[in-house]
Amino acid sequence: MTDGKPGVAKLLPATIEWRDDALYLLDQTRLPAAIIIEKQLSVEQVWASIKALKVRGAPAIGVAAAYGLCLAMQPFCDLPATNFLQQLALQAQYLDSARPTAVNLGWALRRMQQCLPTSSSSSAKLYTLLVAEAHKIHVQDRQICQAIGDVGVTLITDGMGILTHCNAGALATTGLGTATAPLYVAHQQGLQFSVYADETRPLLQGARLTSWELHQSGVNVTLITDNTAARMMDEGRIDLVMVGTDRVAANGDVANKIGTLGVAILARYFALPFYVACPSTTIDLATACGNDIPIEERAASEVTHFGQQATAAKSIRVRNPAFDITPAALVTGIITERGIVHPPFDRALQQLFG
Repeated sequence: MTDGKPGVAKLLPATIEWRDDALYLLDQTRLPAAIIIEKQLSVEQVWASIKALKVRGAPAIGVAAAYGLCLAMQPFCDLPATNFLQQLALQAQYLDSARPTAVNLGWALRRMQQCLPTSSSSSAKLYTLLVAEAHKIHVQDRQICQAIGDVGVTLITDGMGILTHCNAGALATTGLGTATAPLYVAHQQGLQFSVYADETRPLLQGARLTSWELHQSGVNVTLITDNTAARMMDEGRIDLVMVGTDRVAANGDVANKIGTLGVAILARYFALPFYVACPSTTIDLATACGNDIPIEERAASEVTHFGQQATAAKSIRVRNPAFDITPAALVTGIITERGIVHPPFDRALQQLFG
């Protein structure tokens, strides 16, 4: 199964493919310079691809993990069903350790395990059921992206300037994206608007991915440095901020790429609406608030180097959290496939998704 991205996003390469019982991932660390599709030969390679951000974005990580679990179980199809299920739990636990913040990783792996009957005479049958469930997760991701676009496009009007941060685009999903889905739908409808994409240091997902995919699809996009966002707001070029998220806590606190909190603070100062777009699978009602969300700390080399070029003193002390927490008080609304959720988020999220 391929992504089959609809509309303008169909010009982009498939993020994830499953064909002939094999998993293929677009190496997003090589974009936009090169489009490299890597066949995943082992569960260890899938784990490493998730860890290294070759596949990234909460929804895409979930789909990749589902197929990755299928790949992991191929060597065990000749075992008795009981042993197959034991191995399934171990392989799921291993894949879940790749990255801690995006809730879709653990969600997809739990769903894959829960789809199987507790008793079966055939491991081969269990494997077939796993692949079928992974396909369902894949299809639903595309459908959810489209629904988010249809809901969020109501916020976009002609002449609007929209700021986004990091990449919550088609490359972060297997469909139209989350924060970009309303942009793609608006573009399809002929609305005239401008997008400003933060470069998103240190790995430049905004520069390498968001601005590239929007430009490829014909959307009017301008790339800016992270510290230019305030200037664009001050000049009156921004009317709306729309970002994605890797996890939403039960109270509406949002974990997203580092720098999102600063953008939200700026939006509040300039009285601009700040919306978060995400699928319901990214809403984690089991996590009470943002303080309970684990924040991934990544390698110092991402900060001390620009590509292969050293840009900092050797042995310098570095902090490199991949995410920050935007408190619910700074969020205007959360765009989901079921509608836009407004404050008070603790009550509204529970009513809609509890």
